[in-house]
Amino acid sequence: MAKRKSRPKAAVDAKLASLRATGTLNGKPQAVKDPLFRTGSFFDPRDLLQVRYEMVRRHLVEDEPVANAAQLFGVSVPTAYQAQTAFKAGGLVALLPKRRGPKHGHKLTPEVLLHIEQRRREQPNLRAGDLLPELQRTFGLAIHRRSLERLLSGKKNFRAAKSGRLFWRRSRLREAA
Repeated sequence: MAKRKSRPKAAVDAKLASLRATGTLNGKPQAVKDPLFRTGSFFDPRDLLQVRYEMVRRHLVEDEPVANAAQLFGVSVPTAYQAQTAFKAGGLVALLPKRRGPKHGHKLTPEVLLHIEQRRREQPNLRAGDLLPELQRTFGLAIHRRSLERLLSGKKNFRAAKSGRLFWRRSRLREAA
C-alpha cells in the first residue's frame, strides 16, 4: 500500500474547522474508495462538496456507470442520481447540503399571533404557562413553552410575510404587555 503524504497539522485542523462550519464535512470519509481520494494530496474524502462533484464528473465526463460511481464515492445509487440531477439543474452550488428541519416558525401564524396580542391586551401580566393550554384548545397547537416565552419577552422576531400580511415586531407585543 502506498504511503500517505502527511499534511501540516495546522492546515488540516483549519480545513476541518472550515468544513464543519460550512456544513460540508463528509460524515463518512472512510466510505470513499476512489483512488484519487486515497492519495492524501489534493483530493480530500472529508470534503463533501468535492466528493459529490467528482462523483458527478466521473459519471458525466468519463462515462462511469452511476452504480460504480456511487460505490467508489461511498453513497447509495439514489443519492448519486440526486446529486447528478441537482448539478444539472443548479450547478456546483446545488451540490451543497441543504439546511435540515423547519426553515422558519411555522406554528405561530399571523392568526395565532393576533390572538396572543389580543390576550396580552386583555391581561397584560399573562404568562406563557397560562397561554399554552389556551393555544392548545383554540388552535390545536403544541408550542414549546420556551418559544412562547421568547416571543412574549421580545427576544424572537416572529414575522408573517409581506403584502397584506402583518409584520410582527417585538415592540407591538411589548406595547401589549
